[in-house]
Amino acid sequence: MSGRARVLDIRDLKVARGGVGVGVLDLAEFFLDEGELVSLIGPNGCGKSSLLLSAMGLIERVSGRIVYRGREVGSALKVLEYRRRIAMVFQEPLLFDTSVFQNVASGLKIRGLPPKIVKSRTMAALERFGLAHLADRQAGKLSGGEARRVSLARAFAIEPDVIFCDEPFANLDTPTRQVLSEDLEKVIRETGVSGVLVTHDPSEALRLSHRIVVMQEGRIVQSGTPAEVTSNPVNEFVASFVGMETLLEAVVQRNVGGYITASVAGREIHAVGDTAKGQKVYCGIRPESVTLAAANPTGETSARNVFPATIVGITSSGPFLKLNLDCGFRLVSYVTPESFAALRLGIGKKIFASFKATSVHLIPRAG
Repeated sequence: MSGRARVLDIRDLKVARGGVGVGVLDLAEFFLDEGELVSLIGPNGCGKSSLLLSAMGLIERVSGRIVYRGREVGSALKVLEYRRRIAMVFQEPLLFDTSVFQNVASGLKIRGLPPKIVKSRTMAALERFGLAHLADRQAGKLSGGEARRVSLARAFAIEPDVIFCDEPFANLDTPTRQVLSEDLEKVIRETGVSGVLVTHDPSEALRLSHRIVVMQEGRIVQSGTPAEVTSNPVNEFVASFVGMETLLEAVVQRNVGGYITASVAGREIHAVGDTAKGQKVYCGIRPESVTLAAANPTGETSARNVFPATIVGITSSGPFLKLNLDCGFRLVSYVTPESFAALRLGIGKKIFASFKATSVHLIPRAG
């Protein structure tokens, strides 16, 4: 984030299973700025949790430096002093067999703070996460969502400089997950804490983050704002992972002044870019960029791409319905339930699908 102080800077990080052998992480750089929330996304086993644990100094590194506010951890800054300034929220709450109050207070007591401060900070954290009425309840009697709230309250009670969250909403039902993620977003904004969030939910990352880091096989393949990563993925892997559900193999036929015509399954798709004639590409199109109409909208729309289509699949996708279309090539569109009803859509329905040339993202394709 431009103009913000650098809180955490990790360079040349390598981690291997057992300290030797098969590589788990190989990162040139990972950084976190003041007040920034960074989400790590990627498939299982790509190294997200290992990066989190490495950043906390909890697993052995083959190589690499962790610099916190300009001081290298382990030399200029003692590891224990660094750990006292950070907090971790694990996928499982890992609560003590005692009351909610005592769980939230535990980090403060470990740090040897006076009882009066322990009580005030604990109550403030309980209030912040809507847990004050549960202060005396035993941890073993909490629901899954309540236990996650206690885990978050315990982390924020110590007033950390950096908070690391490893899938804090995993295995929760959708409504509970939604409410908890909104609460976490609010608290992070209010406190100004810097944070790193590991999530398998791209939509969660898009909503919560200042910056998204996409990982694959222990490496960072793209880092940028949510808009940059979703609108300009660097390759097919990133595109598919951040919701660009239509990826079509194409060959550029013409490039006239930046207006591109690409051949896809015998049809022409118009795009904007600087890709040269003859280059093999993927045409990536986000589902929300596709507009549906009952009649041919040519002449009534600014969209350069208009195709007759047949609906071949319908599934639910959050507040939208996801439609799989056959245009001679596969195309995916999102519609609201209201639009679905108004257009009288259904399996086998013949419609027209359109999207702008500026909505087509061209990704180089090997082979």
